[in-house]
Amino acid sequence: MIASDSRAALMQSGLNLIGQALSIFDADLRLAVSNRQYQAMFDLPDNLTRPGTFFEDTIRYLVVRGEYGPQDDPDEAVRLRVQQARAFQPHYMERERPDGRWVAVEGAPLSQGGWVTVYTDITETKRHEAMLRARSEELSSQVLDHAEQLSAANRELAAMISALQEAKRVVTETQARTRQVTEMVPAHIAHLDREGRYVFSNRQMPQVFPGTRPDIVGLTAEQALGPATYAAIRPHMDQALSGRQQVFEITHSESGRRIRIALTPDRGGNGVFVLSTDVTAEVEVREALTHASRRELAAKITSGLAHDFGNLLTIILGLQDRLTHADLSATAQADVHATLAAARRGVQLLERIGQIAAPLGTARQPVRLDGLLRDLCDMVRPSLGDRVVLDLVTDLPDAPLLLDPGHVQDSLLNLILNARDAMGPAGGTIALSARAHHPWVEVELTDTGPGFTAEALTRATEPFFSTKPGQGSGLGLSMVFDQARLAGGTLHLANRAGASGAWVRLRLPLRPVSPQMILLVEDDDSLREMLRRMLTAMGHSVIEAGSLAEAQGLTDLPGLTLILSDMQLGDGLGHALAGAGRPPLLLMTALPPSDPLRDIAPCPVLTKPFDSATLSQAISQVLDD
Repeated sequence: MIASDSRAALMQSGLNLIGQALSIFDADLRLAVSNRQYQAMFDLPDNLTRPGTFFEDTIRYLVVRGEYGPQDDPDEAVRLRVQQARAFQPHYMERERPDGRWVAVEGAPLSQGGWVTVYTDITETKRHEAMLRARSEELSSQVLDHAEQLSAANRELAAMISALQEAKRVVTETQARTRQVTEMVPAHIAHLDREGRYVFSNRQMPQVFPGTRPDIVGLTAEQALGPATYAAIRPHMDQALSGRQQVFEITHSESGRRIRIALTPDRGGNGVFVLSTDVTAEVEVREALTHASRRELAAKITSGLAHDFGNLLTIILGLQDRLTHADLSATAQADVHATLAAARRGVQLLERIGQIAAPLGTARQPVRLDGLLRDLCDMVRPSLGDRVVLDLVTDLPDAPLLLDPGHVQDSLLNLILNARDAMGPAGGTIALSARAHHPWVEVELTDTGPGFTAEALTRATEPFFSTKPGQGSGLGLSMVFDQARLAGGTLHLANRAGASGAWVRLRLPLRPVSPQMILLVEDDDSLREMLRRMLTAMGHSVIEAGSLAEAQGLTDLPGLTLILSDMQLGDGLGHALAGAGRPPLLLMTALPPSDPLRDIAPCPVLTKPFDSATLSQAISQVLDD
């Protein structure tokens, strides 16, 4: 490697070997570099050849010395030449110097700003031209004039060629940078001619349309995209070729991705510019927001009626219960019992409406999912009837997982009962399977019924949509969907491939419970014992302290991962247990949220009283942070 100083000296030596004078000024009109011939040709002092010299100082020196002939106003002459330099244009000129010598001046701008100028002494060339004129009286003056003009034109043409070559280099570099930028954009950018053939592509088509190829220049859109995808695009392409801008979305049949395409007509009428973007994630979020807004609307509509409806049902149930004890005919008694059954179904519906209007929440706690699923199957089998078989297959870890057991049970119970109803009186088989597959816990349910209709696959998770008119509330799958989203998971509905029946997959985040060593600080003995039992039931190891002073002597124990402390201890505040190098701190208190002591807490605060699920969730959040 050559040191920077050595490289500069090497470059300067090379410039000094050039027979022509050379100078380079930067965009601030300061000398960047020059060679020895530059100083010698114009007889410049050393201070005007040092890098950083202002162009104006050099011009003033030459004007005052008479390099440009007599000047009525030297300051104006300097100003004009500096002004010309600021608006620099490529040029070639020949001028006679005061000493009678001729110099050719050729200047070209630089892409970084500034310019380079080459000065060539053409005195001998001019003398030869004069001698030729003097000794060739036989030649017509017209031929000589043309020869001189041709010579000057050739020199000017050579200067122009140099400028064009530099411009070509700059354009080539700009094109390379533009291509690099477009290839970094996570979208497909292309240009199609009027025959629908690609003349430019940023090679990102496979990122947007999986299964396609990147090298598509020269192919038609149908060849590159395939007949099925092109058939969806072609009507818009025809509109764009006629001069109308198009923005639309399609679903890529091979990958299922949602693609947004913008077609912009070429202003020159030479085709269409194309911008294709994968908006699958955006569409999913949009659909989720739409679903949430529908649910919120349903809650607003129903919550106002729930109170009056509940009062009405209470009256109906009371009257019907009185009638059951009256001396009525068998027919009347049957009517009373039917009315009671309908009213009780109304109560169940009212409870579900209340669940819609209630604020959403989740309470994760350590759960052994395998045992929960087996208990659920044992509980639900008697209600399925003799003609329905419920199979369970699990591949789950022995360690507990952080889940909301109530949500999981409710969701799976809804799915199992829906499958039973779908199979009808003939019965069939419901298969329930669960496995831990990082980063998900996946629970799948299949049945041997008729499967989902096309409308159900589209609308099944909408509140109040039901395929069982007069029997279902239309809230079951909507609640399963909401609970899955609330837990950070997904719900997917489909029909079984190659067989009749429905297929449902419920995904929940896989959150294994890792046992912690927790320092429990509480000055109330009975409360400390209750909290210790909670923590050990979760699988944690517990070290107890009954005061702040005792706890401060235990915070450096090896393996300690969390401090759970009451905020107000007999000998100080639990705040004092927070600090650099100590385990994370979780405080607990019965003080209201508006209390100033909670505002200055250096960590999360858990409000007493709380249950095991709330404590488990708070511990997980502190450790995750």
